[in-house]
Amino acid sequence: MASTPVAGDPPDRRRWLGLAVLCSAFFMVILDVAIVNVALPTIQVDLDFSQKNLQWIVSAYALTFGGLLLLGGRLADLLGRRRMFVVGVALFAVASLLAGFAWSEAILIAARAFQGVGAAVMTPAALSILMTTFREGAERNTALGIWGAVGASGGTAGVLLGGILTDLAGWEWIFFLNVPVGIAVMALAPVLLAESRAQVAHRRFDLAGALSVTAAVAVLVYALVEAESAGWASAQTLGLIGVSVALFAIFSAVELRSRAPVMPFSIFRIRAVTGSNVASLALGGALFGMIFILTLYMQQVLGYSPLRTGLAWLGMSLTALVSSMVGASLVTRIGPRIPLAAGLVVVAGGLLLLAQVPANGDYLTDLLPGLLVTGLGLGSSFVSLSIGALDGVSERDAGLASGLVNTTQQVGGALGVAVLSTLAITRSEDLLAGGTAAPVAMTEGFQMALVAGAGFAVAGALAVLALVRRSRRREPVPVEEVGGAAPTAG
Repeated sequence: MASTPVAGDPPDRRRWLGLAVLCSAFFMVILDVAIVNVALPTIQVDLDFSQKNLQWIVSAYALTFGGLLLLGGRLADLLGRRRMFVVGVALFAVASLLAGFAWSEAILIAARAFQGVGAAVMTPAALSILMTTFREGAERNTALGIWGAVGASGGTAGVLLGGILTDLAGWEWIFFLNVPVGIAVMALAPVLLAESRAQVAHRRFDLAGALSVTAAVAVLVYALVEAESAGWASAQTLGLIGVSVALFAIFSAVELRSRAPVMPFSIFRIRAVTGSNVASLALGGALFGMIFILTLYMQQVLGYSPLRTGLAWLGMSLTALVSSMVGASLVTRIGPRIPLAAGLVVVAGGLLLLAQVPANGDYLTDLLPGLLVTGLGLGSSFVSLSIGALDGVSERDAGLASGLVNTTQQVGGALGVAVLSTLAITRSEDLLAGGTAAPVAMTEGFQMALVAGAGFAVAGALAVLALVRRSRRREPVPVEEVGGAAPTAG
């Protein structure tokens, strides 16, 4: 694609310092997806959480984050990307402060939901600022490589930092940590980031479309996170999925008639965007499910402390960091198709290695090899789908594309945790009923879940090979021009 100046082309040094600001905010968002996992037992005791409500420390964040991302992305396009980025960071910092001071389970769950709102506003704005700041081609891919490295390592780094902070300072500091970072980001954003917004002839906002898609995604995520306790075939789960489908149908009808749709469906005619979002769904399921399952294995079977559990993820974080930079270089040369598919296959291989862990597992021989292999695939996959999700999208739709890829990842993560935890619990309970010792029964349940996680990754790789073509250099175009004009009736 041709290189054209964007967002005023601020001086080179300022642009890269601005990228550091964006990545700092994104790192907070990714950290808070995973950072609470190792602290859950401690929080449960300190705040007298019920076992049923404990999962909502994780799920409340995922629900609002996943549900509001598309709305956040479109608001950034229309109201100003830097403005919405700063608003999102402010919301996130305030919610983090409230979470750290939480005195009851209701307050902590509410604060986590509030954090998700801030994350949903800040994340698509940050990624679209990156897209409008760096030139199409090698420069942007380098920036996206750094962004991808942050995303690829952020989840496992969250588990690491969660363990360290919980053991050494108290669980409250997993939230307080965000406050000084948020203040620094808000102070530097006006200095280092240029303001931009979509160049459109009108400023109409599709409120009906925004509300219906937000409700549809939120209901779907709620159904998935509750499926483990309610049952996959229960009236609650099936009913909620039915409500979500109905809301998506309403959203589709609204969008087809809107003159200013919140999500023009023609964006899915860009094959790299479609393939990358399918890959994001699959990778989210594999990654978040794996972190959930292996954290339980380390603490419940191997007896690791929160600190030791966190340190166990360090090898995966480092290999993800390295492979994401290599992946960015490969995507610049050959496009996202092969690096993304290959990365997902490597992730699947790593999960299959981890699925061999025994009840008396040793870290160096049973866990580390699989974690290193998974990290190699994770870094390449994450940066490739980050680039592919914006490939061929015009500057005016950057927020939409950014919100979409983050939405699919959050929905995939909720699906992965729900499916993998259900498989693990069902298998373990069957073995316990047959007289199998608890550590062995739990381990076999975890093994089955990790094999299913590998299946997520393989499905994603096959979808990428089927949907994504090798990139050709071309000018990005507004999504309604892809394959013809969007409907304008109504």
